Amino acid sequence: MKKLSAIMVAMFMVAGVAQAAGDKAAGKAKAAACVGCHGAAGISNNPAWPNLAGQKGPYIVKQLKAFRSGTRKDPLMDSTAKGLSDADIDNLAAYYSSLK
Repeated sequence: MKKLSAIMVAMFMVAGVAQAAGDKAAGKAKAAACVGCHGAAGISNNPAWPNLAGQKGPYIVKQLKAFRSGTRKDPLMDSTAKGLSDADIDNLAAYYSSLK
C-alpha cells in the first residue's frame, strides 16, 4: 500500500510540472493583445490563426520564445513576441493552457 501511495504522489508531482508556471490572471490581462487573431477565449475565428485554448503550457512557452528570438518566423508574431518578457510568456502559457 505504501508503494502505491508513493507512486501516486510521484504521478501528481509530474502532472504538476506539466502545468505552466505563470499567473493565469496576469496572462489573461496580457492576452488582450492576442484577441484580434486568436479570439477572446483562445479560439480563433480564422483558420489561418491557431487556437491557443487548451494548448500545453510548455508548448506555448517554446513557441513564443522561438518567435521572440527569431528562430520561428511569422510577420505578425515576430513583432508581438519581441515585446514579451519571460514572465509574460509564462503568464500567457498559464492562461491559455487553463482554457478548454
